[in-house]
Amino acid sequence: MTAGSPRGRGLLVVGDVVTDVVARHTEPLAADTDTAARIAVRPGGAGANVACWAASRGARVRLLARAGADSADWHRDALVRAGVEPALRVDGGAPTAVVIALVDAAAERTLVTDSGAAFRLGPEDWDETLLDDAAHVHLSGYLYFSSPGRELAALVGRAARARALPVSVDPASAGFLRGSGVDRFLADAAGTDLLLPNEAEAALLSGTADPARAAAELSAALGGTVVVTLGAGGALAAERGEVTVRVPGVPAAALDTTGAGDAFTGGLLAARLSGADLAGAVAAGCRTGAEAVTVVGGRPEA
Repeated sequence: MTAGSPRGRGLLVVGDVVTDVVARHTEPLAADTDTAARIAVRPGGAGANVACWAASRGARVRLLARAGADSADWHRDALVRAGVEPALRVDGGAPTAVVIALVDAAAERTLVTDSGAAFRLGPEDWDETLLDDAAHVHLSGYLYFSSPGRELAALVGRAARARALPVSVDPASAGFLRGSGVDRFLADAAGTDLLLPNEAEAALLSGTADPARAAAELSAALGGTVVVTLGAGGALAAERGEVTVRVPGVPAAALDTTGAGDAFTGGLLAARLSGADLAGAVAAGCRTGAEAVTVVGGRPEA
């Protein structure tokens, strides 16, 4: 992954915007009756969250995503307020994706997802001028879970490499990876400059529960750098089949872990674009992820 660029600090994120319904409950969910919770509706989405966190760290960010006509204006306004330039395609045939995040007393979340318009983002939404002034391209892993998204990811990857731009991918969801097929994802991600799985995703993709071994094996197989996030345990990175960076977690009083991995990615990419080496960028990602768990939802506080 190239640090710094004479073209500036531009980051293009291709991914998803989502309406998050975050329900924080202190008691276990009760069947057949009510469970008291504090509920908030927030703009979210893995791709959009990465973009907003990177912008909050000083990067110039553009986001390509698709939203339903039902809430596209709301999402566009939220992105602009966060300092992100939205290339938001409005879908008249499907509503904006919705995720219900059930967050327990330990701040751990369970997600229920309706992918809506996000899974309709495809090649017809692409415009190569989106790469103008970019120094890095980040692809949300949710692209790889629909046919239009996989086609778009391949198209953007080719266009980025034609301009010698590094590409990163976040695998996004262990559950969706199982459903769509690990082998297909690994084939699609071959040649990626930077892969950013969490511990569960790394274990699924590599077949080993040891995150250090998983990172090393994936970096050797894919030919790029692999950074595995370990939640409160920090993160580690491997290059060319060898673990080269280990960064401890940053203590934080967690309210909601929704989007913490997206925040890590945004912080890491912004640091890398501003010239940080890999160790410094991973540390920046850990700091950003720690900040993210102290707010409700997946974005920086306004």
